[in-house]
Amino acid sequence: MRVQAITQFGGPEVFQSMETDRPKVLPGHVLIRVAASSVNPIDMKIRSGFVPALAPAFPAVLHGDVAGVIEETGEGVTSFQPGDEVYACAGGFKNTPGGALADYMLADARLVAHKPKSLSFREAAALPLVSITAWEALIDRAQIQPGQKVLIHGAAGGVGHVAIQIAKAKGAQVYTTASSEEKLKIARDLGADVAINYRRQSVREYVDQYTDGQGFDVVFDTVGGANIDRSFEAAKVKGTVVTIATRSTHDLTPMHNKGLTLHAVFMILPILTGEDVSHHGQILKQIAQWVDEGTLRPLLDSKSYKFSEASLAHKRLESGQAIGKVTLVNENF
Repeated sequence: MRVQAITQFGGPEVFQSMETDRPKVLPGHVLIRVAASSVNPIDMKIRSGFVPALAPAFPAVLHGDVAGVIEETGEGVTSFQPGDEVYACAGGFKNTPGGALADYMLADARLVAHKPKSLSFREAAALPLVSITAWEALIDRAQIQPGQKVLIHGAAGGVGHVAIQIAKAKGAQVYTTASSEEKLKIARDLGADVAINYRRQSVREYVDQYTDGQGFDVVFDTVGGANIDRSFEAAKVKGTVVTIATRSTHDLTPMHNKGLTLHAVFMILPILTGEDVSHHGQILKQIAQWVDEGTLRPLLDSKSYKFSEASLAHKRLESGQAIGKVTLVNENF
């Protein structure tokens, strides 16, 4: 089969097209004929060598997000059969049998779900990692409740745009931040009650305007860095902050002074550890239902790429110009 692989860490140019053997199906696994994938920041970090401990062995086939068709099922797999259309985030990391930038991907069946019927493979491939991340942040960790004021940073980002829709589906009052009028409009179209241009309003100004100075019940930071400090500032006393990017150093005094609860979400942990793996498949099953009911939809960047253009797809996400998920389709599907 054809794969896009890396033999060393580096910039987007390190991708190489290679021929390799098709994986043999294992017990508890499914072999997916890959139709599409998408790029996530973790894929770029692995490719660049920023997180070498998470990288598969060279030559490494990257990307966790996959959409495609079941080619073969392993012993003990009863939930799928050949011909089923599926999606998952199931590889491209250490301790996985292979990534999605390939004609075929071997995946733990517990990580896989039937894809939304109403979406194309390309659209479905945009959802797994970001949907699971947003679900774990808002539902598993923050345990958001109807009527709560939930602030989501990064409205038009991969995780942010799904988080808006999940929070809305759970009955929250959804507030979100973005940097441009185009992104603010997208946020409102996705269901945000209030979209805030953070370049025009300070945290203090929008906390005063929308919460009478009290702060938000839950703040979901999808940005990291200094935005974690802004999230502490935006949260109410005894509020909850959830973040997905905490590889940074912070003064926790503001957190202490408000008695905040802080959660860090690292979505790929079950894939790395083998613990609670089936939860990811269960989340994707619910996400597919919401998509087909019209409750949730993916936001795709205007540019799409072929697998052979993986380097261009990574450059697009790194440019900061993408709005929504950068997707790739397998020209060999």
